[in-house]
This record gives sequence, structure tokens and C-alpha cells, in this order.
Amino acid sequence: MSQTTKKALAYSLKKLLKQKPLDKITVTDITEDCEVNRQTFYYHFRDIYDLVEWIYTIEATKALDGNKTATTWQQGFLQIFEYILENKAFVKSTYHSVNREHLESYLYNETFNLLIGVLNEFAEGMSVRDEDKAFIANFYKFAFVGLVLDWIGKGMKEEPKDLMERLSILLQGDFKNALDKFKTKPSIFAKTNSEKQG
Repeated sequence: MSQTTKKALAYSLKKLLKQKPLDKITVTDITEDCEVNRQTFYYHFRDIYDLVEWIYTIEATKALDGNKTATTWQQGFLQIFEYILENKAFVKSTYHSVNREHLESYLYNETFNLLIGVLNEFAEGMSVRDEDKAFIANFYKFAFVGLVLDWIGKGMKEEPKDLMERLSILLQGDFKNALDKFKTKPSIFAKTNSEKQG
């Protein structure tokens, strides 16, 4: 029942976002549209931004649908773009709101999870430290999220498939090359520390 109520509140928020910006929507607007009382809303969420965060965390996470492998990462990225297009009003309102970090946080988390899955697969049988894999994933994460935010900011005009095609060409072989560069090399920091001790 709890999930059903949360989904209903999320649906009402998305519906209202087609009419006015996020910063102009109140809890009362949502509860009246959803036909529940304010107490019900506050039982589930602290405020509207908590609801926004829930939508990105629970609903949007389904967008990746297991596409976190070396052969399916392009599909995973494409699904992030498609989720954004399917929820255009919601995403645009979040993008233009004072609490844009919920959108950015969703994109950073999903992108990192996708990339680390891909890197772990490529790194099988290779001696690469987890922190180096995380460093590589973070590097590409910032590039991808920057691209997505720029695309949203410019009105999402370019077709996601075209963007993905260019991204695939650009990143061809990059993940493996990056892992090769970190293979069996001791950390620069560890080396510096051992030199200091010696």
C-alpha cells in the first residue's frame, strides 16, 4: 500500500509539472490532485524534493535494466537518455529548479554504477586496484553527465541514438586502454609514502 501511495504522489507531481515549474508547486497542490491529505504526504516524504529524489532513485533506476556489461553499456546509456525523454517535463523542471542536485545525483549514480560494471568485466584477469577502477569510472562519469546536462539545457533536440553513436566511436577501446595503463602499477601515492619512509 505504501508503494502505491508513493507512486500516486509521484504521478500527481509529474502531472502538475506539465502545467507549472517545480518551484511553484506546493504539497497542497500534490495532495489535492492525488486526493489524499497533507498528513499522508508527510508520512511518506519530508518535502517535495524528497519526493523528487524518490522518483529518481526508485523509478529512474529501472531505466538501466541490467545493461551494465561490456557488450550492453551503450544500450544502458541510451536508456538513460530515453528515460529523460519519456519524463521530459519532470526532468526539465528539475533541471531548472533550485534543487537541481537531485537530477545530477541521479545521473552521477546511474552512470557510475553502469561504468563500474563495465570496467569490472573488462578488468577480469587483470591486476587493477578497485580504487583505480573507481577513478576511471569517475573520469568518464563526469564527461557523460556533462554531455547529458548540456543536451537537456539545449532542449534535448539531438536524437539520443545519434549522440550514442558518436559516443561509441569516441570511446571505442578506451575502457580497456585505461585499465591497461593502471595494470599492476603501484599507486603513485603508495610509492611516495614508501619513499618518505625509506
